[in-house]
Amino acid sequence: MKILFYDTKEYDRASFDRQLPAYPDITIDYLKTDLAPATAKLAKGYDAVCAFVSSDIGTKTIDELHQCGISLILMRCAGFNNVDLKQAAAYGIKVLRVPGYSPEAVAEHAMALALAVNRKLHKAYVKVRENDFSLNGLLGFNFHQKTAGIVGTGKIGAAMAKICHGFGMKVLAYDVYHNPELDFAEYVSLDELLKRSDLISLHCPLTDDTYHLINRDTIQKMKDGVILVNTSRGGLVKTQDLVEGIRARKFFGGGLDVYEEETKNVFEDRSDEILENSTTARLLSFPNVMITSHQGFFTQEALAAISQTTLDNAVTFLKGGTTENEVKA
Repeated sequence: MKILFYDTKEYDRASFDRQLPAYPDITIDYLKTDLAPATAKLAKGYDAVCAFVSSDIGTKTIDELHQCGISLILMRCAGFNNVDLKQAAAYGIKVLRVPGYSPEAVAEHAMALALAVNRKLHKAYVKVRENDFSLNGLLGFNFHQKTAGIVGTGKIGAAMAKICHGFGMKVLAYDVYHNPELDFAEYVSLDELLKRSDLISLHCPLTDDTYHLINRDTIQKMKDGVILVNTSRGGLVKTQDLVEGIRARKFFGGGLDVYEEETKNVFEDRSDEILENSTTARLLSFPNVMITSHQGFFTQEALAAISQTTLDNAVTFLKGGTTENEVKA
């Protein structure tokens, strides 16, 4: 099987090349360019393509991939909201993903963001670098005996809930499905979670129902001085409403590993450019907001799991097998 990888970074290539000797039936070519309608035609002559959550795999891209004879789309990530699943199914193109490469990696990053925002570590680092050893502007609060609200209790949300529980926090949870592992958590309605939580961490998928889950109305239901963390999908939060809430001093702070309009920024060095999106610039301007570049997954263990599962998915497809990693419309 010949697979064309799109939007390949050096760490992607290194991770997959380490695994590749164990998969003699697979060959890989790597591209730096991302998958989009204009670049899909490069897949001609290949059996499959491998893409990431930032790729444009909409209707036009699927049409082009079909014309190129592609029968498999491998997503080296958990997310698939950027894929037109109905169009892929219409052409008989299968979509396989990596649903659980390292839940702990993302959950640990979520807590790192929460702690950094709470204890203002980003500000403290800059102050000390400038020989300012005063504590002015660095006051935080204990997480111990506070309340954490976990929205979405799948593998990542459950891992975050356990971390919060380990900090001695009361854990509230909101999800359609109750996770039996979380016997210490109290499942409540979303409104009650928003009302009672000192820390709110988002871990649900982006669907039509969860799009802009955090908006002006839900923000108004939150406690004053709440910390909001999002390591899931940018579209869960309506950015303009978040900006309004920050300006109104509703939030103690926010930690964002994902945000709306992040597509052009994800994994790219734009240090010599002027950001064309004023909303992103406004978020970056707030001293109580910490933004990272979709790095929640980025650990050695997670990269190894992503590469192995992706290649296992390819082998399963090659052998005509089935896998729970298949995503259907």
